[in-house]
Amino acid sequence: MKSADNVVLTVSSVITVLNKSGEKYGHLALFYDKNTSIKGVKGEIYDEFGKQISKFSLSNFKDESAVNDFSLFEDSRVKYYIPQVSSYPYTIVYNYEVRNKQNLTIPQWRPVPGFDISVEKSSFQFLQSPADEVRIHATNYQKAPEETNSEKQKGLSWSVQDIKALKKEAYAPNPESYFPSIRIAPKNFNYYNLKASYTDWQGLGKITYDHLLKDRQALPPETITLIKDLVKDESSDRAKAKKIYEYFQKKTRYISVQIGIGGLQPIKASEVDKLGYGDCKGLVNYMQSLLNVVGIESYYCVVEAGDDKTDLIPSFASMEQGNHIILCLPLNGDTTWLECTSQDAPFGYLGSFTDDRWVLACTKNGGKLMKTPKFEASSSRQIRSAKLSLTKNGTVEGVVNTTFDGSQFDNHYYLIYKSATEREKALKYIYDINNIEFNEISLSANKDIPLFIEKLGVSIDRYGNANNERLQLSPNLFNVKRTVPSVRNRTLPLELKRGYTDIDSITFTLGEGIVPIVVPKVIKTESKFGTYESEIKMLDGQLIYSRKLVMKDGVFSANDYEAFESFVNEVANYDSIKLTLALKK
Repeated sequence: MKSADNVVLTVSSVITVLNKSGEKYGHLALFYDKNTSIKGVKGEIYDEFGKQISKFSLSNFKDESAVNDFSLFEDSRVKYYIPQVSSYPYTIVYNYEVRNKQNLTIPQWRPVPGFDISVEKSSFQFLQSPADEVRIHATNYQKAPEETNSEKQKGLSWSVQDIKALKKEAYAPNPESYFPSIRIAPKNFNYYNLKASYTDWQGLGKITYDHLLKDRQALPPETITLIKDLVKDESSDRAKAKKIYEYFQKKTRYISVQIGIGGLQPIKASEVDKLGYGDCKGLVNYMQSLLNVVGIESYYCVVEAGDDKTDLIPSFASMEQGNHIILCLPLNGDTTWLECTSQDAPFGYLGSFTDDRWVLACTKNGGKLMKTPKFEASSSRQIRSAKLSLTKNGTVEGVVNTTFDGSQFDNHYYLIYKSATEREKALKYIYDINNIEFNEISLSANKDIPLFIEKLGVSIDRYGNANNERLQLSPNLFNVKRTVPSVRNRTLPLELKRGYTDIDSITFTLGEGIVPIVVPKVIKTESKFGTYESEIKMLDGQLIYSRKLVMKDGVFSANDYEAFESFVNEVANYDSIKLTLALKK
């Protein structure tokens, strides 16, 4: 960091690709724009014997727009290199330099790029003026950095070596919790003519609100008039916000752009209003602008999105954290969250992409950390009721009604927007029953709850196996728990990211010639990971199967995996129970 507006990243990387599974780690993509330049790229490729087989430079890289066909991001480009090597192993060497005219975002050091990669040696050196103040956050790195000091320069160095490859294990926690990393945040920064300083999330949120969002929310007069007219008959702010959100969803579409591409500042609301598209920053800013028209307060929120539930680090504020933007409406204590990149998400619904994590809300009073809602097991339900008829040859026909809410709302919701052919194909894959046919498919959603409703008319030819005056079948057709992989010498903790509840009730009306003799059976099992119970009985001449599975969320020790495996496999075994019914000649 030569100065706040002159930061040079110098990289020397030597990567040995052992097989095709590691191919992507031999590729290199460098993003740039008018404020970021790429210098001095050169490299070599060596075969398995260490013999150099080729050399390359920046002229061998392909260059294209980082966001194709969208004029809003025409300044964002990428240069990338994919080595044309067909035999393994090979070694590729990259040396390059990237110059930035800002120091608000300093790239973090992550010496272990991912699973199944060993690190012979990796080092990171940060050079700065002795007068510069920086904050440092180390994750899974215990040693203090080595310091070198002179009158003109201060250096901090970190290094690791001989790190063995870590195998990805089922139900492993977020890699952030065990891979090492170093983050650096300067107190004083320059971001393309913006000069300011911050030391905490309150200060960073204030800068975002006062500077990055400033003058980005003006709307055309006709849009202002339209929005006011749209909600004139609504009495509550929540009802107004819902109506505006539904208008917004119909008008806009999302284009996927990495949060750093195109800068940290959102596209002006007037541009999104005119063009009808934007990235997450631009769409949130536009939705916030629409709400401002009718005086509804909202917060522009920075979140690290993904299935892994990555928190912003409460004790360490930095702009390189976060990869997505969402919107929060305080609504006088009725806090409501909006995903602005979806054209069909229910009002107030955040899915597993952004649930249950710390995010930065940027307000006029500064930044504040807020937690997005958590899906509890008791409110993340899949409830199924089936009424079926069973004939002597084992054929099953009937109606299956299922509702999904909480974290399970998204399970099948996407099918609403598929064609009839695609729906049927997807449902056959989901239910995975031989000979299943759907003579009716009815899908709907109550977005106010939200609740997804699936009604299916099904016919399954010869589902049961009829043989020698016996008919054998599994009464649990639609929800058989899958076993989990066995892991020896597990090293990573076990994380169950989201709890849920499944309730199934299946009623069979027995056809003529099937003897209704069934020994009642009740099965129950319980562990720290959840509870399971099922029952088989005869009632009023009908065979009834019921099942309830509650899985809990939580983080457990590596030693607990064997007990988890045992519990899940026990449930899977019970789910596959078979009945034998007698047949009259």
